[in-house]
Amino acid sequence: MMAVAQGELQLMAELFERYHKRIYNFLLQMVGDRAVCEDLTQNVFYKAIKYKHSYRGGKFVSWIFRIARNNLADHFEKQKRLNQNIDVEALGERPESVQAPNEEVAHLYQVMERLDVAEKELIIMHRLQGISYEDIAEMTGSTAGAVKVKAHRVVKKLRKIYFESA
Repeated sequence: MMAVAQGELQLMAELFERYHKRIYNFLLQMVGDRAVCEDLTQNVFYKAIKYKHSYRGGKFVSWIFRIARNNLADHFEKQKRLNQNIDVEALGERPESVQAPNEEVAHLYQVMERLDVAEKELIIMHRLQGISYEDIAEMTGSTAGAVKVKAHRVVKKLRKIYFESA
């Protein structure tokens, strides 16, 4: 990314190839709509190019996921403004294209929808995307210890909700 920041934009294609699936999958888990996630993923990499000069070194994955998280927050805010009269009952539903392959996993996804956005994001980044606590801490401006404690609490909450609703 340092080379891209210095003007070698053709190298962004390699970074895109390495990271676009992880970004897309993260966004898909958060949003649940494939078409929207394609647009959001494209926008993440557009912003990475646009704001290439803000990259100051460090782990690229932390930097690109910070852009993805900000992009996601912008998307949710825009949706909130556009959908003032949305059907509250439909909010917890996942489209069929994202349904899990078996009942237990489908139930887990339903339970995850009951978490708040920050909790869901933490579980998806760490447990599903395999992002380390240290990298998540860098993205969120926290410490690895604090992130680990939050993750533990969210897993405990998720486990409780999962077994109460089984």
